[in-house]
Amino acid sequence: MTHPLSPYSYYLIIDLEATCCDQNTVPRKAMETIEIGAVMVDASSLQIVAEFNTFIKPMRHPILTPFCTTLTTIEQTDVDSAPTYPEAIQTLQHWLQPYENIVFCSWGDYDYNQLRQDSEYHQLPFPIDAPHVNIKKLFSTTQQLPKAYGMNYALRLARLTLQGTHHRGIDDARNMARLLPWILGQQTL
Repeated sequence: MTHPLSPYSYYLIIDLEATCCDQNTVPRKAMETIEIGAVMVDASSLQIVAEFNTFIKPMRHPILTPFCTTLTTIEQTDVDSAPTYPEAIQTLQHWLQPYENIVFCSWGDYDYNQLRQDSEYHQLPFPIDAPHVNIKKLFSTTQQLPKAYGMNYALRLARLTLQGTHHRGIDDARNMARLLPWILGQQTL
């Protein structure tokens, strides 16, 4: 059986953090990306060859909720001085230019859908010209698990400890890269 990631030279792993709340003051359809964390992984070596990280200044709900700050550790000062979404996307696209034959990977479909939502709001085309693969689902399929698990639990199943801060885009992207041997079926739980 051919693995869905096998035809690609690079795995672009992206994790986003977005505005959020626990009081329904930020509707799901109005959430905005406040951090893009990305790693580029060489498919042959499974080594991270480049990293991209930026905060983004939210427009619709510019003041982060206490819940959001607690969850992500992203402070108001981080986003106040950050580029806007269009500026951040332009920088991301410039960073992606040297890489060909990439596949966009994320833990679930949330990140893909959030990028689409932000792009539509800012009237921009979808920023990543690559197919998308849900590596959360792929991890469960490859490891023959009965359901899909969160990334932190997947790390525990693989007997890996979380490195960095959970719910920080760049740290979560790095941790997903560490799960690639299990996602690809080169290791078993």
